[in-house]
Amino acid sequence: MKKKLTITIDAEPRPKAKRYARSRGVSLSSFIEQSLKEAAGEDSPSFATRWRGRFEPAERRDPRYDALARKYL
Repeated sequence: MKKKLTITIDAEPRPKAKRYARSRGVSLSSFIEQSLKEAAGEDSPSFATRWRGRFEPAERRDPRYDALARKYL
Protein backbone atom coordinates (compact mmCIF):
# COMPACT_ATOMS: atom_id res chain seq x y z
CA MET A 1 0.00 0.00 0.00
CA LYS A 2 1.36 3.38 -0.99
CA LYS A 3 1.50 6.26 1.50
CA LYS A 4 1.99 9.91 0.69
CA LEU A 5 5.23 11.47 1.95
CA THR A 6 6.11 15.14 1.88
CA ILE A 7 9.78 16.03 1.68
CA THR A 8 11.50 19.39 1.59
CA ILE A 9 14.56 19.99 -0.58
CA ASP A 10 16.38 22.99 -2.00
CA ALA A 11 14.89 24.38 -5.19
CA GLU A 12 18.06 23.83 -7.23
CA PRO A 13 18.23 19.99 -7.40
CA ARG A 14 14.50 19.47 -8.00
CA PRO A 15 14.44 20.14 -11.78
CA LYS A 16 17.64 18.14 -12.27
CA ALA A 17 16.18 15.21 -10.33
CA LYS A 18 12.97 15.34 -12.38
CA ARG A 19 14.96 15.32 -15.64
CA TYR A 20 17.11 12.45 -14.38
CA ALA A 21 14.04 10.38 -13.46
CA ARG A 22 12.30 11.23 -16.74
CA SER A 23 15.39 10.18 -18.71
CA ARG A 24 15.08 6.75 -17.09
CA GLY A 25 11.35 6.53 -17.84
CA VAL A 26 10.11 6.78 -14.25
CA SER A 27 8.42 9.41 -12.14
CA LEU A 28 10.33 11.39 -9.54
CA SER A 29 8.36 9.58 -6.83
CA SER A 30 9.34 6.17 -8.22
CA PHE A 31 12.96 7.27 -8.53
CA ILE A 32 13.04 8.45 -4.90
CA GLU A 33 11.30 5.29 -3.69
CA GLN A 34 13.80 3.05 -5.49
CA SER A 35 16.72 5.10 -4.18
CA LEU A 36 15.44 4.77 -0.61
CA LYS A 37 14.98 1.01 -1.03
CA GLU A 38 18.53 0.66 -2.31
CA ALA A 39 19.88 2.79 0.54
CA ALA A 40 17.96 0.69 3.08
CA GLY A 41 19.22 -2.55 1.52
CA GLU A 42 15.79 -3.89 0.58
CA ASP A 43 17.01 -5.84 -2.44
CA SER A 44 15.97 -9.15 -0.92
CA PRO A 45 13.56 -11.23 -2.98
CA SER A 46 9.85 -11.18 -2.17
CA PHE A 47 8.14 -13.94 -0.20
CA ALA A 48 6.59 -15.37 -3.37
CA THR A 49 9.94 -15.38 -5.17
CA ARG A 50 11.67 -17.15 -2.29
CA TRP A 51 9.05 -19.94 -2.14
CA ARG A 52 8.22 -20.34 -5.86
CA GLY A 53 8.77 -23.90 -7.01
CA ARG A 54 9.35 -25.33 -3.54
CA PHE A 55 6.04 -27.12 -3.17
CA GLU A 56 4.96 -30.30 -4.90
CA PRO A 57 1.34 -31.03 -5.75
CA ALA A 58 -0.43 -33.52 -3.52
CA GLU A 59 -1.24 -37.00 -4.83
CA ARG A 60 -5.00 -36.93 -5.24
CA ARG A 61 -7.40 -38.43 -7.69
CA ASP A 62 -10.24 -35.97 -7.45
CA PRO A 63 -11.61 -34.29 -10.59
CA ARG A 64 -11.96 -30.99 -8.73
CA TYR A 65 -8.34 -31.15 -7.60
CA ASP A 66 -7.20 -32.06 -11.13
CA ALA A 67 -9.10 -29.09 -12.56
CA LEU A 68 -7.57 -26.70 -10.02
CA ALA A 69 -4.10 -28.14 -10.55
CA ARG A 70 -4.37 -27.65 -14.32
CA LYS A 71 -5.53 -24.10 -13.79
CA TYR A 72 -3.06 -22.95 -11.12
CA LEU A 73 -0.01 -25.24 -11.20
